[in-house]
Amino acid sequence: MSGDDDGLRTYRRKRRFDRTEEPEGERARGGEEPRYVVQIHDATSLHFDFRLEWDGVLKSWSVPKGPSMNPHDKRLAMPTEDHPLDYRTFEGVIPRGEYGAGPVIVWDEGTYEPLSRDFGKALAKGHISFRMHGGKLRGDWALSRFRSGDDGEREAWLLVKKSDSHASSRGTPDPWRVRSALSDRTLKQVREEPAERWTREGGRR
Repeated sequence: MSGDDDGLRTYRRKRRFDRTEEPEGERARGGEEPRYVVQIHDATSLHFDFRLEWDGVLKSWSVPKGPSMNPHDKRLAMPTEDHPLDYRTFEGVIPRGEYGAGPVIVWDEGTYEPLSRDFGKALAKGHISFRMHGGKLRGDWALSRFRSGDDGEREAWLLVKKSDSHASSRGTPDPWRVRSALSDRTLKQVREEPAERWTREGGRR
């Protein structure tokens, strides 16, 4: 399916693909095991983007403080527009003046198991449980909506690690110090790379 009827209309409307290297994408069939990705994004404010593959797109939440392995930490998660599946490997710098301008790295990736019965219906109702198999995030988690957005305020969810053998007292590491799961680069290195390339190529992009 392609065009504006594949669930990515909002995603495309916000971006000018002749100016950003973000994938235009379309709704696509995923693999047998749904995948997830957590990206660190230094836009207007620094945050983590938490994305779960479902129904041909990446369901997405902005998590300001990032996921925590400590079950006592309840992380605010603000839903954002669905993203295409190929956004899962996106790293780079969204140019100044574009939506979400700033550097992006892939902090963690892997697969997950839906634990909620009828996951799609549970997602619509506002509470899902899932088991993560990633490089950094593992074990059982839950996302729960606590504000619907019907009263004029933004819809809001909580991301919580469940108590299991993967839980720990450590929270979220410093996002400026961690390295990409794909390229081993820091957020700062990704941010500075376009300027270095510009200089190296004599002003040509």
